[in-house]
Amino acid sequence: MQSQPADTQSLEILKEAYSKLGREEDLIHTAKRIAQAYLQQGQLSSAILEYETVLQRRPEDADVQTALKQIEDRAGSAAVQTDISMPSLTDAPMPNRTKIRMASEEVDDGRKSLYKLYVESKIITAGDFDLCWRVVDTTTPPTDVTEPFIQTLHEKGIYQIDKSLRMLSDKSRLAYVPLAHYDIDMDLTRGFPADVCRRWCVMPIDRMSKAILVATANPYNQQAAKELSAATTHRLLWYLVPPNDLLINLRKAFR
Repeated sequence: MQSQPADTQSLEILKEAYSKLGREEDLIHTAKRIAQAYLQQGQLSSAILEYETVLQRRPEDADVQTALKQIEDRAGSAAVQTDISMPSLTDAPMPNRTKIRMASEEVDDGRKSLYKLYVESKIITAGDFDLCWRVVDTTTPPTDVTEPFIQTLHEKGIYQIDKSLRMLSDKSRLAYVPLAHYDIDMDLTRGFPADVCRRWCVMPIDRMSKAILVATANPYNQQAAKELSAATTHRLLWYLVPPNDLLINLRKAFR
């Protein structure tokens, strides 16, 4: 946190640690830092939720009340809309968010961002990209987990998986988790829609305070973020994982 003071994912982990140790003052201070970081990123709904968790512990906290008033003035009379812009994918859902209308809306599954990253940077050819990119049918339930793009690239011998993971972690700024060594909360995973997890190859793996940790191999899939957010009132924290481990565990969770 000294080197990256606005890293909200690390702040969340630190806050959880303080909570388990009973260090109330440090917990409150860290929660305020998280809210301030979200404000700097323009993620007003996440900042509001974080400040509200502080008020639950300290209803008379003047700093938090002032901050919430400033957010209200900034947002005006309009409802604050959730911003899930990539690459962070960490913004929280609003409680009354409506379900996504798949058939009539354009689906942003990260194809444009990955095309720019791989093809326009001349890492692979446009032909290789089209060969490996899987077009997902959003109108029918998937019968199996969709293989991630970087896994297909690897299997066809076009670009090695370790190189893709290093590049995606660097470009998206998502933390990397070796999923094979993680103690996944399968009950939590099964509490989310199987169709969403299979279609986009994403997997909620753990709960931390008021956040859900989600594994992905495509950090630019905004549609996956929208659909998972619609299924929970918790904030989603995204992590980059090896795609093959993701496939294995998703198939285990949703047999």
